[in-house]
Amino acid sequence: MGPLDALNHALNFMAPAAALAALMVLGGRWVRPKGAQAFTWRAQWAINFAVGCAVLVAGLSVLGRDGKMLTYAALVLACASCQWVLVRGWRQ
Repeated sequence: MGPLDALNHALNFMAPAAALAALMVLGGRWVRPKGAQAFTWRAQWAINFAVGCAVLVAGLSVLGRDGKMLTYAALVLACASCQWVLVRGWRQ
């Protein structure tokens, strides 16, 4: 596998985490628009993306394959929990 193929595989591996992080940040602003945000949208996206990539790597190492539905369910739960903490969801 050449370097471009490896880059393509890495980007496709991280794509679900990037898309979900963007949706969480946009959804968080739509659901809870009031008040000053603790973090900027870029910081929220970066933190959600990092958490998502960590979950995908953990799913790959534990399950032995990429693309398992259990990994994607854990990705959604982890990113949603992270976004809840970032927007201080307990302070409503």
